[in-house]
Amino acid sequence: MYSIRTKRIYKALEENDGIRILVDRLWPRGIKKESSEVKAWEKEIAPSNELRKWFNHDAEKYPEFRRKYMEELDASEDAEKLLEFVKEHIKSDNITLLYAAKDEEHNNAIVLMDWLAHDRNP
Repeated sequence: MYSIRTKRIYKALEENDGIRILVDRLWPRGIKKESSEVKAWEKEIAPSNELRKWFNHDAEKYPEFRRKYMEELDASEDAEKLLEFVKEHIKSDNITLLYAAKDEEHNNAIVLMDWLAHDRNP
């Protein structure tokens, strides 16, 4: 059984990462594109600049950030394209959504993973 998971891009590459997709709007500092093993950089589905700046990785704002980001995803054609990609590839490999945030419990990749898993019907 394959799954969607999240992981900080700064953590070591693991064999079970499967297809690695960066889901941040900005490329992470100190990470070389050539050695990152990132299959795709989906910056268009990251939270809008306005939402990202408002949230500012404040855990107390996370519930409202989550709600607003889910609304952005619901309205995004790019998110729908990613959903189709995930539906196709989850049958044969894991999908790892990569992010740079230090907070591993309150970030956009977690929200996106939940959005994809909720709407996914393999």
